[in-house]
Amino acid sequence: MANLNLTLKVWRQKNPNDRGNIETYEAKDIPQEASFLEMLDIVNERIIADGGEPIVFDHDCREGICGMCSLTINGVPHSKEIGITTCQLHMRKYKDGETIWIEPFRARAFPVVKDLITDRAAFDRIVSAGGYIDVRTGSAPDANSMPIDKALADEAFDAAACIGCGACVAACKNASAMLFVSAKAAHLNKLPQGQPEKTKRTLAMVRQMDVEGFGNCTNQYECEAVCPKEISVDNIAKLNRDYLLASAKDGIA
Repeated sequence: MANLNLTLKVWRQKNPNDRGNIETYEAKDIPQEASFLEMLDIVNERIIADGGEPIVFDHDCREGICGMCSLTINGVPHSKEIGITTCQLHMRKYKDGETIWIEPFRARAFPVVKDLITDRAAFDRIVSAGGYIDVRTGSAPDANSMPIDKALADEAFDAAACIGCGACVAACKNASAMLFVSAKAAHLNKLPQGQPEKTKRTLAMVRQMDVEGFGNCTNQYECEAVCPKEISVDNIAKLNRDYLLASAKDGIA
């Protein structure tokens, strides 16, 4: 297969206080079998060789697991391809001579650190507020000591697949974190081990989400459309019900 020659329009921003701007780079002789991040590596090597400042972007596992590679590509978080992260995107999806726009995830709660890197510590604080089980469990129980319905286990597993990349926030016009929060709450709230702290967990995570400045959900499903793990918006409906019940119980208490 012939190599690609592309034009990149890349967001460059020196620090959080810098206004930032779009700069143009030529990505020449890019192998079609290269991943999107490998393409950026190639471009950066050439920028460095020419004495320039390399494009800064987040990455870690490059296997679609960690959620670090969060780029907006041609206006869509992680690109227009369905069910993949940026690092799983390959250059064979593009045509020779194409122009690609690359920007960071945009949300007030995700301030830009530098270039394409954003600070997503807000997600960590939401999880710290309640996304865990803090009771002492002792040694690991036998596998079959607590039977769980298969359908329930599958739902919890699907919710737990969330990698916390933030694409849902970046796609939402209100920068809502409801899909993320609902997934993180659901995989614990559904299982027997998570039931004792369900009320406390739900209230704490939703309230912390509001503190972090995320917007409200308007049920337009952009979040589900761009989620690399295809987390269902059904979890948002369940979180809303859990929150109403938790608020009622908290009010009575």
